[in-house]
Amino acid sequence: MPDIVVVKCAGNGTADVAAICADVGALTGAGRRVVLVHGGSADIARLAARLGVPQRQLLAPDGSVGRYTDAATLEVTLLALAGAAKPRLLVGLLCAGVPAVGLTGLDAGLLRARRVAAHRAVLDGRTVVVRDDHSGRLVGARPELLTHLLHAGHVPVVSPPALGEDGRPLNVNADRAAAAIAVALRASALVLLTGAPGVLADATDERTLRRVVPVGAGPLPPGVTGGMAVKLLAARSAVEAGIPSVRIADARVPAPVTAALADAGSRIVPAPVAAAR
Repeated sequence: MPDIVVVKCAGNGTADVAAICADVGALTGAGRRVVLVHGGSADIARLAARLGVPQRQLLAPDGSVGRYTDAATLEVTLLALAGAAKPRLLVGLLCAGVPAVGLTGLDAGLLRARRVAAHRAVLDGRTVVVRDDHSGRLVGARPELLTHLLHAGHVPVVSPPALGEDGRPLNVNADRAAAAIAVALRASALVLLTGAPGVLADATDERTLRRVVPVGAGPLPPGVTGGMAVKLLAARSAVEAGIPSVRIADARVPAPVTAALADAGSRIVPAPVAAAR
């Protein structure tokens, strides 16, 4: 299936949902096929606060940060994504004339993940062994349902969770989910939208945009931490799998997807291989 664009919509509350939905409408009207993947960190935080469920972060050895997903947080995550974040996007797309269909990674086993029974992480400043985390590492995506919907002219709107090997839902990172879906569909482009112009050399200064970011097996570029580290790791997996165009770009601008496809933001490329001596 030619010219598929997979877009990850920022879930931190900074995204202009109306602009994204209108832009997806323009792209589909021009004949491009789009899959929209979303998170919902702001919605999860709001619902958790209302329900009195504490929220904590885990720092992984690779420098990425993820949500500590105990049983209560998993329930909050499912409710927030399916009950707030996804309906908002679906309504916005339908108002833009886009025939959108809402899915999670559980539908038809779309997203598959493996739960690590115990892993080391930094929690509240201490290195601990975490055993009750209901999150997982993606091991792949099944594209058949998405392919069917795209052929029928629909725009799939996908969110976590993923299906674990034991048949239970697992929270997974939405950026990594978008990358896995792009790889499974052999997409022409992956766009990860965020609340910044792209990958910054200095996270506190938006003028320090890195226009081109080479990625390889080594460490991430200096200064890339937190949520941007997760995005860059997801982008790296797509680059390594051969996705032709991978970008991290600003969700706050007009027509953000079109802008990214036209060279806005940071272009993620393979790091050059050192010549053998």
